[in-house]
Amino acid sequence: MAKLRRISAPLVPLLLALLLATLTVADDCGPHFKGRCSCGMQMYNFRPQYVVNCTNTGFRDTIMLEHLPLQTEVVIFNGNDVAELPWNVFGALNDLVNLTIVDMSNNRIREIRGKSYHHVSNVRRLILNHNNLSISRYDDEEYNHHHPRVFSNFVNLQELHLTNAFADNTSAELSADLHDIFVSSNLTKLVKLHLEQNEIVQFNDKRVFCDLPALLDLHLGDNMLTELNFNLSCMPRLRFLDLERNRFELVRPRDLALLDDVQAEPNRTVPLTVDFTYNPLVCDCALLPLIDWLDRTKVTVRNLDALVCLRNRQEREPIRTLNVGRCRKLRTGGGAGTGPDGHTGTLLFVLVCLSCVLLALVAGLLYVSKDKLRGLLTPVVDHVSKKVHYTTIKDEEAPEQYV
Repeated sequence: MAKLRRISAPLVPLLLALLLATLTVADDCGPHFKGRCSCGMQMYNFRPQYVVNCTNTGFRDTIMLEHLPLQTEVVIFNGNDVAELPWNVFGALNDLVNLTIVDMSNNRIREIRGKSYHHVSNVRRLILNHNNLSISRYDDEEYNHHHPRVFSNFVNLQELHLTNAFADNTSAELSADLHDIFVSSNLTKLVKLHLEQNEIVQFNDKRVFCDLPALLDLHLGDNMLTELNFNLSCMPRLRFLDLERNRFELVRPRDLALLDDVQAEPNRTVPLTVDFTYNPLVCDCALLPLIDWLDRTKVTVRNLDALVCLRNRQEREPIRTLNVGRCRKLRTGGGAGTGPDGHTGTLLFVLVCLSCVLLALVAGLLYVSKDKLRGLLTPVVDHVSKKVHYTTIKDEEAPEQYV
């Protein structure tokens, strides 16, 4: 028991400090917060920090955030109704040197002005998930919501969370608008970017991520992508590409080659990891390039054993167990087959049947229209016969030629 007390004694102050940090939360942040928020030390990200928490408080503006305590390290302003962020959200004079995390999710924010955020030079993580942001040059009312320097004061930003952040009617040129923001905001220290659940079909601007030189993790899950139509080679440090729950029915050979090229970057210190899980991959021979690539690539495929394809768009089958023998024969010209399960004969039979039906329809049409065709062709035949007859007479009257 004495030995246990000797070991535990040095831990007592630390445990007491953690307990107090967890339980000591001031209810009153000041008159501007109207008693709706909590301010004080609490556990956040596994350590005690000074947190200002205004979750589901019903605020319709951000005036109270201009009066944050100077020791604030984390701001949580969630579940409110603020359509537009004004200039100087955190005040024009406050020097918030300790502020490292800002979470403004689920506030129905539509517009963030170029001068909305100041005094955020030490912020490492910005979370704007589940808002209605419009960053297009023109919306339905022809009003400019495009502010390229919106994140320009986040000079030390490492994580940007934009999951389900954009309005449903955001311009189809979302990638170009994002690229302008990335260029103008100079996010040279950004290592994690989350763009999940934004209904992204494709990136019209292929260089959309090329001005994020430090990017390590790119999260594009829960979108509508069918191919990698953006530049990956300009992100030499990329270590994780999240493509889960998109709309890939196959993975094109050029996309697989692109992933290999990224992995082969000479200065790479960690392997590239990609996640294709929960995509509607189709169980047919179009998957053969992916299956072969999985056997030879140095890219790490996350959840490889859980990677499945759909047969008849319903039945799930693990890709690693597919029988692709007939597909390989088809590719080399040694046999027929349409898919890993070898149903080529069925397809060929269907094609032959369709050809026969087409020929039968043409023959039937000719038979039904035979009288009309005879009426159309008879004058032509008579004309050709007369021409041949006159030519023959002329030839018969010509003098004989002797050699």
